[in-house]
Amino acid sequence: MSSTVSSPTRTIRIASRKSQLALVQTYWVQEQLQKAFPQHTFEVHTMNTQGDKILDVALAKIGDKGLFTKELEDGMLNGTTDFAVHSLKDLPTRLPQGLMLGCVTEREDPADALVVHEKHKDKDLASLPEGSVIGTSSLRRLAQLRHHYPHLSFKDVRGNVITRLAKLDSGEYDALILAAAGLNRLDLSDRIHQLIPSDISLHAVGQGALGIECREGDTEILEILKVLEHQPTAYRCYAERAFLRELEGGCQVPIGVNTKIEGDTLTLTGIVASLDGKKLVKDSVSGAAVDAEKLGTELAHRAKEQGAQEILNDIFATINRG
Repeated sequence: MSSTVSSPTRTIRIASRKSQLALVQTYWVQEQLQKAFPQHTFEVHTMNTQGDKILDVALAKIGDKGLFTKELEDGMLNGTTDFAVHSLKDLPTRLPQGLMLGCVTEREDPADALVVHEKHKDKDLASLPEGSVIGTSSLRRLAQLRHHYPHLSFKDVRGNVITRLAKLDSGEYDALILAAAGLNRLDLSDRIHQLIPSDISLHAVGQGALGIECREGDTEILEILKVLEHQPTAYRCYAERAFLRELEGGCQVPIGVNTKIEGDTLTLTGIVASLDGKKLVKDSVSGAAVDAEKLGTELAHRAKEQGAQEILNDIFATINRG
């Protein structure tokens, strides 16, 4: 498409999941773009994804190839919508032919957060009683926390944030591990009991940022999305996604990251952990932020040299057997 942002008034259709968090994020994007481009109309089109429908099976066992994105991507490819708003951590690092990551928004705090049942309000992760049941659907969180807190018990938890909090409050779990960014966006920051430091749990690739996916070559949409792009966040997330992509890991493998930019220098730290938390490969790399993807690829190669591929092969074999 060769049209520009100054084209006549048009209706632009935004694809979103139906979950409360997805809608909060999508309505924020809609509001920002409507302010910036009042000549256009921005409509939100909602849909359920496979990941929203299958709630009785652990995410790792379903396989995560487009688990929360495929239906939204189909809408863009068949022309019923123009772009989709995702939590970037849910967006696979390899996108369908014809689609691209058009924009990365400014990142919220990417840390993991501990949310506790009322009876544990005087405890933190380190002081929770032995055998306390911690709810998480993330193998990344599970592996890292097992490494540091082997005395705790971990149980899968599915559903949206509100559903998970209800399960916690009913006593099904002693605590949950959730993304701080999601709680903040839902105005539930008062539920954050402890922000988990990065030396305990490196966060998910892209966590805290929104990724806006669109059709390749749609110059008008790409021009519109530029107003939401946050370049430092984009560099950080490009490095993280390259690290994950090179390791051929999906969203549901125990791969964690941390990135920071100081001046023009980006530092990426990555970890690959075994499911029992007993094996960890962790390393860092620094370089020019503009070379973000190259840095991610370099760190992945270094991790492989230190045994990361063997850890991942064991995990894939375990999941496939399960």
